[in-house]
Amino acid sequence: MQDGLYARFDTSKGEILLRLFQQEVPRTVGNFVGLAEGTRPWRAPDGTQKQAPFYDGLVFHRVIKDFMIQGGDPNGNGSGGPGYKFEDEINADALGLAKLSAVEKDGSLHPHLLVRSQEDFNQMVLIPLLRRMKIANQEEFEKRKEDIQKQLNSLTLKGAYENMGYSYSPSLKSRAPSKGVVAMANAGPNTNGSQFFINMADTPWLAGKHTVFGKVVKGMEMVEKIGSAEVGSNNTPKQDVKILSIRLKK
Repeated sequence: MQDGLYARFDTSKGEILLRLFQQEVPRTVGNFVGLAEGTRPWRAPDGTQKQAPFYDGLVFHRVIKDFMIQGGDPNGNGSGGPGYKFEDEINADALGLAKLSAVEKDGSLHPHLLVRSQEDFNQMVLIPLLRRMKIANQEEFEKRKEDIQKQLNSLTLKGAYENMGYSYSPSLKSRAPSKGVVAMANAGPNTNGSQFFINMADTPWLAGKHTVFGKVVKGMEMVEKIGSAEVGSNNTPKQDVKILSIRLKK
């Protein structure tokens, strides 16, 4: 194995070994390790403050075949966390997002934006752009239509995401969300806590939105085994798949 920091997942389906990118995303790895080892305080769902291994006994609450498995929620339904949030650690330039046009030459939107309707376009692209341009009413919109169109035509994926509230660190080394990586799950910009997901496929549309902080080096077959679990509503496994523990590998 390469030198570095490793975390061993013991799950009800078997063992998974991760290499953590401590030098690349130190805050994210430090948070994950602190929660896993019980050195970082966190707030339980009942409001009590605790300092104990956070992940022990939690389930993989969201599983999508050929996509990813997600865990780290004490509520077991995707709504919970450790009682705090922290910032993303992402370099959009390293991911090439500054070179990708948000609006294609034919007027269509880049597929990674996941815009499926006019409402999506308004909420995810247009309104954030108007906010950045300080256009606050219909009269200003009508007066500046030509300028708005120019801004849309020159908009990159990086710029579109920044308009949505994402911020980036050019000094970091960011990795693409490829098969086998572990990344922070979130509810938008700078909302990281304890939830994470492990990819079972390349997911380029997630680049720039989720901090990648490690990669599976052993036990990918266990990830795929978990990923093939029968699920019910909200992609929750019908039979619990538990994280027995996560510890640094000595």
